[in-house]
Amino acid sequence: MTSIEPLPIPNKGGDRTYQMLPPTVFWRIAEGIPRRLVLILVALSIFVPLLLWWMVSTSGVVQPAYLLPTPGQVLGSLQRLWTEGILPADIAYSLFRVLSGFLLAAIVSIPVGLLMGSFASIQALLEPIIGIVRYMPAPAFIPLLILYFGLGELPKILLIFIGTLFFNTLMIMDAVKFVPKELIETTYTLGGRRPQILTQVIFPHILPSIIDACRVNMAASWNLVIVAELVAANEGLGKRISLAQRFLRTDEIFAGLIVIGLIGLAIDLLFRLLLKLSCRWAR
Repeated sequence: MTSIEPLPIPNKGGDRTYQMLPPTVFWRIAEGIPRRLVLILVALSIFVPLLLWWMVSTSGVVQPAYLLPTPGQVLGSLQRLWTEGILPADIAYSLFRVLSGFLLAAIVSIPVGLLMGSFASIQALLEPIIGIVRYMPAPAFIPLLILYFGLGELPKILLIFIGTLFFNTLMIMDAVKFVPKELIETTYTLGGRRPQILTQVIFPHILPSIIDACRVNMAASWNLVIVAELVAANEGLGKRISLAQRFLRTDEIFAGLIVIGLIGLAIDLLFRLLLKLSCRWAR
């Protein structure tokens, strides 16, 4: 159904009358649009940038030409790197670092955020130090991490852990504040205890917000793994981009960026699927 929105306008006598806006599909406010239109818009968001990229890269406007490779050249680089086994290995290393650091941060941040949001005493104890540390750029810890833990995998994983932990904790803490007081009071009335309120009332209520927070902060983890690999790594997508820049292989730089974007999109879709399957009541 098309919706008609009333628009109040004053008439000559000063009274307000209502003019009905014309029916629309594209400009609906806070309403869905037909699935066919969704598919069309998604296709345009992908193919229009690709078309513009192809037009500019083949027009000769950008000189020298290697600064902006064509989509075909980038596709050729993707095929070559994959056939040689370089790209699968880089993807595996980057995914291992991201998932390890992110899961470690989630294991810590979810219970800490839950406790901070539930108990004002825990919030007063931890929020000041978290508020200070979260404004420190995570890449600034790289020299210390290398100094303490060397050039292995641990400093890269810890960098992602540091860069994700504090934001995830605060977002989960804020989600707890939106739990209706009536739910908690009703649980007390029915004889519920604190552990039951935390695990059976508050946690299920904020689970959709926890998944959304993790989904948002996963993007930060990807940013940090690229930074870590640019500084100290022998494998990984960030290292591949750094090597390509050193030898002016811009087609490989574009290939690495595209792979990073596609993996990020896949992870985002997995989080959406997890939200859909585990939080049906929140749909």
